[in-house]
Amino acid sequence: MSLKRTSTADGSISPPPTKRRNTPPSVPGKATLDFFKPVSQKGPDPCRWRTVDDSLLVCTYNKSDTKAALRPRKIAAFDFDSTLISTSSGKKFGRTASDWKWWHANVAPTLHRLVEEEDYLVAIVSNQGGLGLDPDSKTVKQDRAKVAIFKEKAAAVLKTLDLPVSLYAATKYDLFRKPRTGMWEKLLADHNLTAADVDLAGSVFVGDAAGRIAGPKGSKDFSSSDRDLAANVGIQFYTPEEYFLSDPPRQYVRSFDPSDFLTNLVDASTNGTSSFTKRNDLDIVLFVGSPGAGKSTFYWQQLQPVGYERVNQDILKTREKCLATAAAHLAASRSVAVDATNPDPDVRSHWIKLATQFEVPIRCVYFTASSKLCEHNDAVRALGGACINPENRTMLPRMAFAGFAKRFIQPSVKEGFQDIYKVDFVFQGDETAKRVWRRYWISG
Repeated sequence: MSLKRTSTADGSISPPPTKRRNTPPSVPGKATLDFFKPVSQKGPDPCRWRTVDDSLLVCTYNKSDTKAALRPRKIAAFDFDSTLISTSSGKKFGRTASDWKWWHANVAPTLHRLVEEEDYLVAIVSNQGGLGLDPDSKTVKQDRAKVAIFKEKAAAVLKTLDLPVSLYAATKYDLFRKPRTGMWEKLLADHNLTAADVDLAGSVFVGDAAGRIAGPKGSKDFSSSDRDLAANVGIQFYTPEEYFLSDPPRQYVRSFDPSDFLTNLVDASTNGTSSFTKRNDLDIVLFVGSPGAGKSTFYWQQLQPVGYERVNQDILKTREKCLATAAAHLAASRSVAVDATNPDPDVRSHWIKLATQFEVPIRCVYFTASSKLCEHNDAVRALGGACINPENRTMLPRMAFAGFAKRFIQPSVKEGFQDIYKVDFVFQGDETAKRVWRRYWISG
């Protein structure tokens, strides 16, 4: 049976599959049968667990994959919760290992057919941010209890299927978390596959994080991370309703689409590509903008070459140290660029007072990038490789962007600025860097 579909108008591939026959298994699952066996007859546990970097939880079900040598290999990857299983209690989140059931009666028969008749490699690829694997965590006892429940539930699912299926669960906001491709790359490595070994046209990803808007057929999705992972990898995407029930696609939106951003980049009303002009012999230039807006890059490209000293709160840690350092530079007749977020008039007033104290002008450079764009930039910088992250910065917590957005008040010359120089984010980099940047990196 072919799984190829035609593209939708926007280039995404998400039409319904053909109808599948509904043939639930007529015998109890292996997990059920094993439960009633005496301990002496149960044999070794077929679920082999391991962790990667205290971040990724991996389970391999110990059953021979008779098609492992096939090349190219078709892969059918699935999200876990609300895709393969749901709660038997009806609650949104299951609290116990036994609180699960198949999402639909079609699920298990479909997976069996994919493996046994259509030669697919089947895997489960799931974000599990509620789990913690850090052995030094302050909540290590509670973390271990949650992990134990998850392992027991996942093992029951895999034993019931009794197929050569691997499960990958990302527990941190790092390269493994969807829509980033770390879990997919680990899946390939574990099965001795290179990217060239995969039949991308015949492979699929099925998940409920599809960016669907609310409508008669369902509520709004919490994110589009599953759809975005499929796009990053280059395989076809389906929601559970499309794949298992042959429902028609629902309308969806993405909170941030990097490809669309690059396409719509030109804006003649901003200073994204023009050069900053030094107006005063001695002054303060105060940056205003979210983390990830391009402030540090702007300093190195525009202000450092014309003699500005950088005062950076990420390095100095406190505003007091920043003010003292800036005062020392001004006393030595060196102009200062304040590289910090400075979200509101109250924070900015400290720098305006310093300018008044030294009787020098203060200018504002306002970076207009949205919170989602900045969160995307931050993830690319932290996870995109050394060529994009020369300062080796780590990824900021999501609250850093939400916190800035909540406090932000647009700067005004009435606060005491000589002028306000507005800068929109403009991507800068070669084609290799652009390919990295235009991938989906955030899950909101």
